[in-house]
Amino acid sequence: MNVSRLFILRPIATSLLMVAILLAGSVAWRLLPLSALPEVDYPTIQVISLYPGASPDVMTSSITAPLERQFGQMPGLHRMSSISSGGASIITLRFSPDLSLDIAEQEVQAAINAGSNLLPTDLPMPPTYGKVNPADAPILTLAATSSSWPIPRLHEMVENRVAQKIAQIPGVGLVSLAGGSRPAVRIQANPKALAAAGLSLEDLRTSIGAANVNQPKGSFDGPLRSSTIDANDQMKNAQDYGEMIVSYRNGNPLRLKELADLVEGQENARLKAWSGNREAVIINVQRQPGANVIEVADRVKALVPQLKVLLPNSLDVTILADRTVTIRASVEEMRLELLLSVALVVLVIFLFLRNLPATIIPSLAVPLSLVGTFGIMHLAGFSINNLTLMALTISTGFVVDDAIVMIENIARFVEQGIPPLQAAIKGAKQIGFTIISLTVSLIAVLIPLLFMGDVVGRLFHEFAITLAVAILISAVVSLTLTPMLCARLLKKINAEEEGWLHRVTGRWIDATIRAYGRALDRVLDAQGVTLFVALLTLVVTVLLYQAIPKGFFPTQDTGMIQGFTEAPQSISFPAMAELQQEMTEVLLQDPAVASLSTFIGVDGINTLLNSGRMLIALKPLEERQASVTDVIRRLTKAAVSVPGMALYLQGVQDLSVEDRMAKTQYQLLMGSPDPKHLAEWTPKVLEQLQQLPQLTDVTTDWQDQGRQAYVEIDRTKAGRLNVTTAAIDNILYDAFGQRLISTIFTQSNQKRVVLEVKPEFALTPDALDELYVPTLTGQQVPLSSVARVSERRAALVHNHVSQFPAATLSFNLAPETSLGAAVTAIHEVLTRLELPAAIETSFQGAAQAFQASLTNTLLLFLAAIITMYIVLGVLYESFIHPITILSTLPSAGVGALLALIMANKELDIIGVIGIILLIGIVKKNAIMMIDFAIDARRHEGLSAREAIRQACLLRFRPILMTTMAALLGALPLMLGQGIGAELRQPLGIAMVGGLVLSQLLTLFTTPVIYLAFEKLSRQGGSTH
Repeated sequence: MNVSRLFILRPIATSLLMVAILLAGSVAWRLLPLSALPEVDYPTIQVISLYPGASPDVMTSSITAPLERQFGQMPGLHRMSSISSGGASIITLRFSPDLSLDIAEQEVQAAINAGSNLLPTDLPMPPTYGKVNPADAPILTLAATSSSWPIPRLHEMVENRVAQKIAQIPGVGLVSLAGGSRPAVRIQANPKALAAAGLSLEDLRTSIGAANVNQPKGSFDGPLRSSTIDANDQMKNAQDYGEMIVSYRNGNPLRLKELADLVEGQENARLKAWSGNREAVIINVQRQPGANVIEVADRVKALVPQLKVLLPNSLDVTILADRTVTIRASVEEMRLELLLSVALVVLVIFLFLRNLPATIIPSLAVPLSLVGTFGIMHLAGFSINNLTLMALTISTGFVVDDAIVMIENIARFVEQGIPPLQAAIKGAKQIGFTIISLTVSLIAVLIPLLFMGDVVGRLFHEFAITLAVAILISAVVSLTLTPMLCARLLKKINAEEEGWLHRVTGRWIDATIRAYGRALDRVLDAQGVTLFVALLTLVVTVLLYQAIPKGFFPTQDTGMIQGFTEAPQSISFPAMAELQQEMTEVLLQDPAVASLSTFIGVDGINTLLNSGRMLIALKPLEERQASVTDVIRRLTKAAVSVPGMALYLQGVQDLSVEDRMAKTQYQLLMGSPDPKHLAEWTPKVLEQLQQLPQLTDVTTDWQDQGRQAYVEIDRTKAGRLNVTTAAIDNILYDAFGQRLISTIFTQSNQKRVVLEVKPEFALTPDALDELYVPTLTGQQVPLSSVARVSERRAALVHNHVSQFPAATLSFNLAPETSLGAAVTAIHEVLTRLELPAAIETSFQGAAQAFQASLTNTLLLFLAAIITMYIVLGVLYESFIHPITILSTLPSAGVGALLALIMANKELDIIGVIGIILLIGIVKKNAIMMIDFAIDARRHEGLSAREAIRQACLLRFRPILMTTMAALLGALPLMLGQGIGAELRQPLGIAMVGGLVLSQLLTLFTTPVIYLAFEKLSRQGGSTH
């Protein structure tokens, strides 16, 4: 059967079919979105509850625990973690990847509604949620500054006119404002003045609540006219509140301004942010899981100029950091490498075929295959990203293989004097099955990638399908367009028509084939040595696999760094602000830093007063002349000059598999139902890990060294004096909790009224001596008469994972250390410490994904080999020939692993994919040899040795051409130095190294192994 015959005889139909493929792909190219990597995010939702003044214990017991119980019943919940600190509860819910984000959102809202009756009645606002992964860095960071506006007013303007508009953009998951809060009237009471007047803080709270109302009042509806009723029942500013009468004393009104200072301030005074060293409101924009980062960023940036028109001239909004800058640059670099690969492959074809028409014919397979692939990518919902472009770049070396094999076989008949049309029909019939075998077997290698689970499988799903589609289209082109063009463009070149290049390259190829023939004869005469070499490559492959350092995913240089600052656990907010500014000044001096935004205070992102966040945007790579790793080391060293504060840095990565942010890159989780076990063992494990040379910046989120003023109530005295526990709690909350006691409603926003004592009465626990508590009879008694205050240590934060207490230890890798070595060292430490059975340890995020990928790597190799064997066995109806073909694999493995070791690279996921692709490439050599030898034995009656020898010599040129095409297709990936090169280099290095060594070895080992199996089959009386 000749599949190509119809297409050869119908050139117009064939040409129009190719034009249709080209047009469809061209249209799809314009519609494909741009992104850094395929979308592999889990559906993730973050639930935030703010309760100003509440301790971590109160937050855990009254808010986090009730919500966790409701969330724990949701179907499809993959993992739940929570952080409860002073005034904030943050619960992160990660759902199964099979569950849509919209369905997850509905479940979360229903669970919040169901648990609302269990939450404190005075919670200022119900829990809110955002469809965002808290471990993701913002895609855009903007800063709002003003030289004339106070921060509260600036925050209000940004919240009303900027943040709400950005939040409405499709794909935006969360817009968070750092460094400010809404304007508020702060009532700072004087406890002494209140006591002298016989009043308490509770009296103030009650009076203010009753004096500021905003309720419906009805309307008049007469025979002819109607009118609504309104009143000046609301007090709008601090001055109004100051004139409010609290009580009468000796017949004279006692106004609030006589008992308290009234300040126009902000709702939460313990929040600050800076853009560089200038105080600002920071706008962090995070995308929804699954949203295209480029599209979302473009929409936001297009909106910013429109928003500026709505803002006063004295308010400036600038973009501080944009993650998409390096993403675009990386994809552009990948496009250039793709074009370079195409050019190199075409050059190889020209040098071997030495004929312009013969070069054009297989070269058409490249654009047709690549452009045609865009159409399928669009239908499948893929994007143009580093991995799909990497697949297309690699495919440039694959897609010409089939065309090369086809044209080389047809050209051989043309050179023998057969007319081009007959040569095309005869050559296509002879080589058609070989092309089908090559294509099917190569696609078969990619099948295991499609069945890989978790992050790695989802990450390479687009890669595998894109590559498979390109290869499949190239096979169609090679079986249709290529032989049709050969029938019309190829002709025999006479000696007088040959140019100097044709003669030189022809002599070189002929000489190379003769030299190969002589070497092959020697090898066939010494088959035992060759078989030993083949077995040796298998042993060396195993040894090299065990020896090579192993990693998960290349560390990318995205031009952005996330930073965490940490001060002593008992530090005050003013002292923290001062240290944060000192650290900012130090970091801004580094020449690689372009901009820096930072904020402190407890909000929905930052959870502790003694910690701060930073986002550092670096200058372009060509300007800073240093990798992000070098910059991090430099900044970390400089940060030592700020005493009392530690700095932890990590580069922002496009691939984020974490669902909680840690101070450093990799995470080890310790969990136990009993927090006492964690309190005892976390410091011990931390100390041991800090001594490991493989790790650096080892730290933990377990913080139990904070200071607590513990009010111990004497219930007997309190009962005797008619003082209730509720009254004591209320007085403490009124005095020190920034209690929200009333709301001022406006047409565009709400402004809170905050009650507290004057700042000088809130400096130390001694201030409790100034407080008075009301009795049930209305008298005031000193708090010290019913309670005793002592200072003790307390936890600053409670972390839960799956509703159980947990501690996370995080770490970075020491220079020249692989993740595999670090994981092994940590396992040894944990084994040596012999932790109690009640404590469970597990890696999280990237380290956990690394362990899973390490387990799956060998299974992936095995699955690829088995799939290949089955497909080849079916194609050749033989148990033996597939083994002969697969014998080429160890040499490719040795070459790839040696190349990675020599380049000082780890064997990570990208390198593993390179080796998987090598399995598909190097077996092509064997297929072309074995297929031709089988045909020679069947139709020419040659002996096994003569058949395989003739096959090797006749197929030497196409083998060399296809290998060189694949090698040069991967070369730009290996040599690339631009943005994102660290992601592409392992693939290029593995493929180039594997191709070079396998080409040298398999040209000799494959025929020897073929003869060995032929001999065994004859002895067994079998015909395969």
